[in-house]
Amino acid sequence: MKLFKNHFFTLLTIVFISATSMGQTAKGFGLKGGLNYNANGNYFDSVNENSKNPDRNIGYHIGVFGKIGDKIYLRPEVIYTSTKSDYSNDSFDMQKLDAPILVGAKILGPLSVFGGPSFQYILDSEFDGISIDNIENDFSVGLNFGIGFNLKKVGIDLRYERGFSNNEASFLQNNSVNVDRLDTRPDQLILSLSLLL
Repeated sequence: MKLFKNHFFTLLTIVFISATSMGQTAKGFGLKGGLNYNANGNYFDSVNENSKNPDRNIGYHIGVFGKIGDKIYLRPEVIYTSTKSDYSNDSFDMQKLDAPILVGAKILGPLSVFGGPSFQYILDSEFDGISIDNIENDFSVGLNFGIGFNLKKVGIDLRYERGFSNNEASFLQNNSVNVDRLDTRPDQLILSLSLLL
């Protein structure tokens, strides 16, 4: 796990340095932020083996991005994301760093489509007020794809993000001897506003 963390932070450093040094290239770098309509995976109650689907909630994100190219472009990003999912009377909060590396193409005027892997590192997670420290993988990989609309320096995009594989957290609920499980894999729609500097 330590090896994954080191690679993730190395990747973040490379993406950030690339983003800040791209001011001299075809497009440059910028700031972005917006809202997430998200749900994490199912919650498994060990007492009665019931599986609960999450209710979707609004979260938020803020970060930086770089852009190389015009008609076909590469767009690395580093984003802080906060999400929340509700399971009946309980809620799961998660903060993470995302590093999508997207390839896009202009399709018609200011419209473009894009997609690519998203590398994720979980910073903190909490279920019903209990901090969860034993998530299976702090580092995971997902997929982003979506559509963007750009007018000069201002852009808006809508994308879908999904984790590739289950990433479970296990914990004791209410001092029980039974271990409950929660899938922390992201499943969300992301609406972003960006400003190219």
